[in-house]
Amino acid sequence: MQKFTRLTGVAAPLFRANVDTDAIIPSREMKKVSKEGLGEGMFADWRYSDVANRVENPEFILNWPCFRKAPILLAGPNFGCGSSREHAVWALQDYGIRCVIAPSFGAIFQGNCVRNGILPLVLPEPSVAALAQAGTPQLLTVDLAAQSVRVPDGTELPFTIAPADKEMLLEGLDAIGVTLKRLPAIRDFEGSYRARNPWLFF
Repeated sequence: MQKFTRLTGVAAPLFRANVDTDAIIPSREMKKVSKEGLGEGMFADWRYSDVANRVENPEFILNWPCFRKAPILLAGPNFGCGSSREHAVWALQDYGIRCVIAPSFGAIFQGNCVRNGILPLVLPEPSVAALAQAGTPQLLTVDLAAQSVRVPDGTELPFTIAPADKEMLLEGLDAIGVTLKRLPAIRDFEGSYRARNPWLFF
């Protein structure tokens, strides 16, 4: 998994509430076995005026030249709600999104983000709304170790994240990798448990 440490990039505003995983990637777009290539179907119903022929909708924010390569998405409350499809996160990742900033997330989507190297960053709704409504492309710097977002005027916006999620993202570890990192402690416990309860291992 790709590490997430510090990211500076343009933030694209998509400040809509309750964007569900079916909007992020419609089920008909989930035709691939691998994670690769799903970015083409990301937000397909909004992104294309003719989905079948992939004719872009010029009104959709990610089709604007200034936001086309944005690695940061500014989203509304409850982003990623709905079904548990991990394809939604894979589509964002394949497109190049590394961080989604929102007031809140669907719980399963938030966990899927962490397990795939995308930072789901929670800021108060007024802060996200202000960034999204700035009117011009915002170049933000997200520092996970410092747990802060720096905006163009120099203001630092602090955020919180669960320590376990922070560790996984900073070190690029999935759940198996985190467990293996604690292998010496696991072996110590097994050894002492076996010594205290030898009758369990006859």
